[in-house]
Amino acid sequence: MTISSNHTNLRDIWYTMIGIPGLEDAHTWISIPICSMYIVAVVGNILLLFLIFTERSLHEPMYLFLSMLALADIFLSTVTTPKMLAIFWFQDGGISFGCCVSQMFFLHFIFVAESAILLAMAFDRYVAICYPLRYTTILTPSVIGKMGIASVIRSFFICFPLVFLVYRLTFCGRNIIHHSYCEHMGIARLACDSIKVNIYYGVIVALFSTCLDVVLIIISYALILRTVFRIPSQDARLKALGTCGSHVCVILLFYTPAFFSFFAHRFGGHNIPLHVHILLANLYVVIPPTLNPIIYGVKTKQIQEKFMQVFSMSKKLC
Repeated sequence: MTISSNHTNLRDIWYTMIGIPGLEDAHTWISIPICSMYIVAVVGNILLLFLIFTERSLHEPMYLFLSMLALADIFLSTVTTPKMLAIFWFQDGGISFGCCVSQMFFLHFIFVAESAILLAMAFDRYVAICYPLRYTTILTPSVIGKMGIASVIRSFFICFPLVFLVYRLTFCGRNIIHHSYCEHMGIARLACDSIKVNIYYGVIVALFSTCLDVVLIIISYALILRTVFRIPSQDARLKALGTCGSHVCVILLFYTPAFFSFFAHRFGGHNIPLHVHILLANLYVVIPPTLNPIIYGVKTKQIQEKFMQVFSMSKKLC
């Protein structure tokens, strides 16, 4: 749909998302692993939530934070993947301005909230290893609930201004989005007027939310390592480090592609092909949610045991 007026009513704007530019012929093949991972992500995280909330032995701080992460992973993949698959399978890339902005908001909102949850999980490991005798008195259910609410409130106040920053722009004709979902700068670049404020705010958000979270996570693990290497027993040191293994894997899985995409867009845009950017962005919203429950399931003995109990009970019922 072509928009001809110079100052289009935002309610009348429709965008067309084209998926992965340059790989249109491969969309069907690309959709197969993405659809498979999305199904595994949703089923795996729902199963994780079921195990945590139905088993009283898993009502510990670590698993309560893990349930928050699982919930965020379900939302992160669901906000983007169904529309992505509609583009790949049916070439259904049409989306209204309002729906596009809504998708943008929830995408960034969930991302910032999940970053805060990972920080809370790092704090959980810090307290568990550095102050084991005070672990349950520091991280009470009330404190954990407040930390979860704080993560959501912080994310809302950080991301809600993005909606106003997009709505203040003037749009006058360009309506092709070279992506599979709507994100802040993708919408802003379609505007006719200056988007410097959008760019500056995006950088500020990255520095004072996600980057700050990463710095605090690094500090937490530095303090954890300092405590661990003071433990005289090697077996005790390995056991303490083993409790952090799953969380470290999840952190690397979450932040590595995010920072690669952020820096590539700003400093390596001419060196890295656009289809590589978009393909990585598509995989980013399904790979971490898919692997997170698998990582915790493989590395956490308690979850393995509860899963085997549920699996054996279901076999008996069948």
